[in-house]
Amino acid sequence: MDFAFDARTEELRTRLLAFMEEYVYPAEPVAAEQRARLASPWDTPAVFGELKAEARRRGLWNLFLPDTRYGAGLGNLQYAPLAEITGRSPHLAPTATNCAAPDTGNMELLAQFGSEEQRKQWLEPLLEGEIRSAFAMTEPEVASSDATNIETRIERSTSGDAYVVTGRKWFISGAMNPDCRVFIVMGKTDPDGADPRRQQSMVLVPRDTPGVEVRRAMTVYGYEDHDHGGHAEVVFDRARVPAANLIGEEGAGFAIAQARLGPGRIHHCMRLIGMAERAIELMCRRAVGRTAFGKELAAQGVVQNWIADARVTVEQLRLLVLKTAWLMDTVGNRGAHTEIQAIKIATPRAVVRILDDAVQLHGAGGVSQDLPLAELWAAARTLRLADGPDEVHQRSLAHRELKRYR
Repeated sequence: MDFAFDARTEELRTRLLAFMEEYVYPAEPVAAEQRARLASPWDTPAVFGELKAEARRRGLWNLFLPDTRYGAGLGNLQYAPLAEITGRSPHLAPTATNCAAPDTGNMELLAQFGSEEQRKQWLEPLLEGEIRSAFAMTEPEVASSDATNIETRIERSTSGDAYVVTGRKWFISGAMNPDCRVFIVMGKTDPDGADPRRQQSMVLVPRDTPGVEVRRAMTVYGYEDHDHGGHAEVVFDRARVPAANLIGEEGAGFAIAQARLGPGRIHHCMRLIGMAERAIELMCRRAVGRTAFGKELAAQGVVQNWIADARVTVEQLRLLVLKTAWLMDTVGNRGAHTEIQAIKIATPRAVVRILDDAVQLHGAGGVSQDLPLAELWAAARTLRLADGPDEVHQRSLAHRELKRYR
């Protein structure tokens, strides 16, 4: 395993680091100021358009897509250090480079499983950054960590030319953004099928379909995540769409979801490392710039321990993420299943600890809106639940380990 940056990755890193310094970090307070003046908090601040235009001009666009027909053609190992850099400003940089979830996963899904018509209608405008999208899987009434529990129905019409979608979803990321034009909805087409993993299907439901109601925004530790497009409760009340909107075939929904979630999980972990790096930077600046009880905070043993432990942890996590990326590139997602679960368990948990120490070091300011730490903490803590809670991955990973001894 060789994790050294190749020439293309190094070139993109240089360009991306300069973009962050010159445009993204200065835009953070500007985005907040502009949003405060918008008619709706869900409208997009003008600075996002400026950032997107500059990112495209610099060739920093759709970096996440390995398919050269649609994206930069980078492997996971090449993309990892770039996603880490965007993770330092997770509410601006991924969107600015058209590398923000859930659009990334939806674009990968459409590129891999969508029909030509679906790719033309939805993938192309997503690739151009003209629209946003949402992935509607999680439901409030069932344990959605077990996707076989999903109750939303996708029923074939009696005429056979349409599907009718009925169900209630929540925490549907991006759905509050007015530019969100389409939902990829997972539901059951065969609820009584013998194989519980062949009961589900996926269908494209345009936002303006009669029967689709974006009911309310769900907060995350009190944050509405405006820059991310929010997390909505969405009701589908006999929403009727053409049969051609089915993605793949009936019964393929579970397999498609697994194919989508693997890259999504590692992308989250890549960005989490960037969040941790920003926390370490803020801790160090605070430690050498603040005096308490007659000496700078950097002289306090507990502060030194926080910073040292954070550095060790980040280096360990980065190596595990890079190994996982290398495996995904060389043996595929299935061959990297154990490592994907390992990083999904380890990374959010450890980064939450680092961010918590950074908050503590900054005192009252750490929990305020004047610093990014509180919002970063909320985002990292949420990722212990998103794409499957820790305990589900632990159970699966332990089962695989034990299987070798039976």
